[in-house]
Amino acid sequence: MELNPTYKLKEIAKILNAKFVGNPDTIVKGINEIHKVKKGDLTFVDSPKYYDKVLNSEATTIIINKKVACPDSKVLIFSDDPFRDYVTLVKKFHVFTKCNIPISKTSVIGKDTIIQPNVFVGNNVKIGKNCIIHSNVSIYDNCIIGDNVVIHSNTVIGADAFYFKKRTDYYDKLISCGRVIIKDNVEIGACCTIDKGVSGDTIIGEGTKLDNQIQVGHDTVIGKNCLFASQVGISGVVTIEDDVILWGQVGVQKDLTIGKGAVVLGQSGIAKSLQGNKTYFGSPVQEAKKKMKELSLIKRLPEIIENLK
Repeated sequence: MELNPTYKLKEIAKILNAKFVGNPDTIVKGINEIHKVKKGDLTFVDSPKYYDKVLNSEATTIIINKKVACPDSKVLIFSDDPFRDYVTLVKKFHVFTKCNIPISKTSVIGKDTIIQPNVFVGNNVKIGKNCIIHSNVSIYDNCIIGDNVVIHSNTVIGADAFYFKKRTDYYDKLISCGRVIIKDNVEIGACCTIDKGVSGDTIIGEGTKLDNQIQVGHDTVIGKNCLFASQVGISGVVTIEDDVILWGQVGVQKDLTIGKGAVVLGQSGIAKSLQGNKTYFGSPVQEAKKKMKELSLIKRLPEIIENLK
């Protein structure tokens, strides 16, 4: 999430009532979680598992719960609870604005786009030309829809990321401040759910087609001309390159990449990154020919065991 206007480190620290090391006039240009940070951004880390990753990331300002040496060209804000302080900043700079009408007056809708009855279009939404948005679709604030897009009934674009921190007796929510961007010539089936980025963008590339009842998690980036069948479920921070086909009920674990031209057969479970231009099957997935051969051999086990007697 970009900050406009930008803030200085000393101003951010004052909001949080926190101590810091580094140049107090360092400019904070944006607030992003670790997967989306770039130079000038503020992020946070509260787990030793990720200290090195965050301290060596592009982020300029880091909220951290351990006294460590400050890397060159960075500044540190010390906190007993970086998650809490990060959420505090998001709430301050990304204030939710209610909308009491079906189509916000701040939305922009392109020429010849058809909006069917009972559609909700939130604040600052942009919808391109020649689109069809069918009844009961909800498009949350700040989403961007390209030209020639079709969205079928009861689909939700831009719901919050599923991102929580386990506390002693409850789950603490990381407030989402990202967007969904849907490029030109995309078609999205009925009852799909596409979550906004935690702090960046969830993106569906040009020409991609989604069947009914598909879930796309936060900060996932889907390439051009992909084809996803019904009940595919994609976790957060997944990169799916161009021309990928996921058949029905494929499940995709978080933070991995599926290479260009990969095909994954139905009911498969993807737990690690896949190379492109291959066909996969199984849970966890393997190349389909290898998996089919394995299943064939498993079927013969009773015969093999009988012959060993």
